[in-house]
Order: sequence, then structure tokens, then C-alpha cells
Amino acid sequence: MNPLLEFQRNQTRRQFFGATGVRLGGLGLGFLMGGGGLRPAFGAPSVAAAVKRVHPPLPGFPHFPPSAKSVIYLHMNGGPAQMDLWDYKPGLKEYFDKDLPDSVRRGQRITTMTSGQTRLPVAPSKFQFKQYGKSGRWVSELLPYTAEFVDDIALVKSVHTNAINHDPACTFVMTGSEVPGKASLGSWLSYGLGSESNDLPAFVVMTPTFPSTGNGQAIYTRMWGSGFLETKHNGVALRSVGDPVLFIKNPPGVVAGDRRTLLDALNQLNRKSYERFADPEIQTRIAQYEMAFRMQTSVPELTDLTNESEATLGLYGKNVKKSGSFAHSAVMARRLVERGVRVVQILHRGWDQHDNLPVALKNQCEDTDQPIGALLRDLKQRGLLESTLVVWGGEFGRTVYSQGKLTAETYGRDHHPRNFCMWMAGGGVKGGSSYGETDDFSYNVVENPVHVNEFNATMLHCLGIDHSRFSFKFQGLDQRLSGVEEARVVKELLA
Repeated sequence: MNPLLEFQRNQTRRQFFGATGVRLGGLGLGFLMGGGGLRPAFGAPSVAAAVKRVHPPLPGFPHFPPSAKSVIYLHMNGGPAQMDLWDYKPGLKEYFDKDLPDSVRRGQRITTMTSGQTRLPVAPSKFQFKQYGKSGRWVSELLPYTAEFVDDIALVKSVHTNAINHDPACTFVMTGSEVPGKASLGSWLSYGLGSESNDLPAFVVMTPTFPSTGNGQAIYTRMWGSGFLETKHNGVALRSVGDPVLFIKNPPGVVAGDRRTLLDALNQLNRKSYERFADPEIQTRIAQYEMAFRMQTSVPELTDLTNESEATLGLYGKNVKKSGSFAHSAVMARRLVERGVRVVQILHRGWDQHDNLPVALKNQCEDTDQPIGALLRDLKQRGLLESTLVVWGGEFGRTVYSQGKLTAETYGRDHHPRNFCMWMAGGGVKGGSSYGETDDFSYNVVENPVHVNEFNATMLHCLGIDHSRFSFKFQGLDQRLSGVEEARVVKELLA
């Protein structure tokens, strides 16, 4: 049975007035008697907006005491080049412009963008690396601000994935499957753990601007969609232009009290429909209306940076007050988790450097490195890093061989799913640690491989969730964020 079709089939004009006339009459009578009916005093919560937690966790969640309460996920969309940022390979200099040995490639597939090249010339990174922190982590000169926090970071150099092209790879890292229609990681966490905030969504997404030299691959809403879960677990995207959320302001002539009265009456109608058809999406609609009403107050306060000190804003760089910039998104991420939001996801495009990589990658890092360092510092100073898991990564890595023309000053890199780098900080991870190793060409994992689904399983573990017990029946399978096949938690990354 399709609940919507059944509703449309059965809800005749006579039935509508028969079911609602008495209630609407009672509403009018309440106003005539001076009681105000359902309309509360201005600013007072309604009956529907009770004190109880709006986003409660599932019964029995978390499975065990968590080391992190919230997640800030920094997704560098396009595939950051691991050997130019985190996977230091000084020996590659002697291989400059030499063909990648067949013994390294081993017949592995490559994309059609480079499969037609007559040569696959090795392109060593042109950037300098330096050791940082007590851990002595080698980090590229492109990441000086993030490098200051290597002793808080658990770096994984051996992440690998199934997909070799952007869309399926992004879908895979965000949902545990290349097949569209599955729930995203933020939606999973909203579903399982809920949120501590009653006035903001459990899952918030931002898609900041990126440098003009970046190749901005398209991103799709399924990266923050709820898939087979109820739509109330969709990520709420904050806009960078105009109002942060559409229709956040009341139209001229409408005050908050009027909006509340209308909403309460509408919710009564929706509850009546739910009693008849038991469609869970009706409950979702009620919850969304209520959240939208609360956000009319909470979102303007959230986005007002006037109470932030100039010292704090200065940490994030010159673009921090520019709505839609990565710096602005980073400080917003801290403010969101500070207010009880469970998951904040920032998707930064432009990391797909098939040519002119030295210029484009440098610009991408200049746009993001200082804000990321500031975010880690800001969270740490406020005592929030202990309870916040910060995640950084892309959907795959880049090839050590050059795509297109190779010179001493410029080169490009193709997609590479065999190994790439991701890191986690805060939230119970072992700071200053590194896990996994690659060969001399940063082409194959030679020690401790970590599949994307295992990385996600480890992230869930930090939030107190046993990934093997966190599933949803869909299409005959017990679907999981960590995939339907066996995946392990990388306990070597945990404090």
C-alpha cells in the first residue's frame, strides 16, 4: 500500500470538513473566550515543542561509552595528492621522468585519461617536507598550520577504496557503497545517536567556495542524504549566499506567534493523518516543521559572529567573515558542535589536479590549511577536541606518474584508489601516531592496509557504536555504513 495514494484517494472534501471542522471550531472558540487557543505567549514553547529531547538516540545507543560525542568531517573533494602532502617519498627524485616500473604497477587498472599515454613518467613532489612535533611527522610545506597539530593527529597512509572515478568513490566513502540510494555517514549518526541540540539539526552540511584554479567536480546531495532512512536524517545544507536557510525569515506581516498558531493547527491535522495511515514520513514532516520553527531563532544567532573575539577570528584567516568561504565554514563548524549538533560536514571542492598541480594544489592548501589549523586550536583551547572527532580526507589519492606533460616545474596526477592518506584528530584517537606504509612510489600499500569501510568502522567506534550491530534492513540486506562485508576497527589508531 502506498500511504500517500491512499490518503489522496480517501480524503474527500466531505471527509476533510467532517474530520477537522470540530477542531477548527474549538480553535476559534478558544480565541473568542480570550484564552488564545493554541497560541502561546511570544517566545514561549508550544506543547509540541516540549522540553524532551528532539533528536533522541535509538534505544541502547551508544553501545559503549564513546570517546567522541560529535564529528567534524572535512572532505577534500577531488582526491588530494598524498605524496605532495603527507606521504613523504624523498627517494623519488632519482626517478624523475623515468617510466613507472611494471613491477610497481603490476597491471593494475588506470583511468582512460592516462591509459592512452605512451609513457607513465614518474613525477616526484616539487614541495619540501619538514618534521614536526614530538612525533617527528614529515609534513609538506603546503600545510604549515595543520602540521602544528601532528601530535593530536592519527594519520593513516594506507587507505584504499574500490572506486576509481569521483562520483562512485565519493558515494562509497560517504555511504559504504558505490550504489546510490544508501544512507550517508551523517544520516547514520543522526539516526543512531540523535543530537543534543533541540534547536538545530543533528546533521549540518556546508559546501564552501574554492580557488578558481581548482577543478570543481560536481557533488551530489546523496553525499549527505538519508537514503533508506527517514528523511528527517538528511543533512541540512547551510547556504553561502543569502539567508543560511531558505525561508528562515517570516514574510512581512507575519509574527512568530502567528506562525506558531498555524503550525500547531497543521500538526494536529498531520497527527490525524498519521493515526489513519501510519506513514512514518508524516511524523518526519511534523518534526521538520517544528525544527524549521526553532531554526528561525537559532540560525540567526548561530551565524552572528559579533560575539567572537577578534583574536579567535584572526586564527582562521582573512576570509573568516566572508560567508561561504572555507574559513567561515570552519568557525561555523566549531559553533555548531558547541551547540550540540552531532555531525558537521564541510565539502571543499577543487582537489582534482590532472594538470598544473603545483599551482592548483598550493592554492587549495592556502584556502584550507590555516582554517583547519585554527579549528583544531580553537577546539583544543575550549576543551572540545576531546569530545569532537575531526576527520580529514578525500575519495582517493593521485598517481605518482604524471598525466600529460611533465617538467621540473609542473605536472598533473591521475586518480589513484590503491592508497591515499586520511587522518583523525581528537575524540579518543592516538595523537602523533601513523598507521600503514606504502612502497617507494606511493603506489601500493606494503604494510597495514585500511579499507574505507574499516576507516568508517573506526570512526563509529569512537562514537560508541559497534558497527557490526548498527544496521538497517533494506533490499534484503542488513545495510551498514561499514558495508555488508566484514570490516574491522583499526584499534591501533585509538588512544
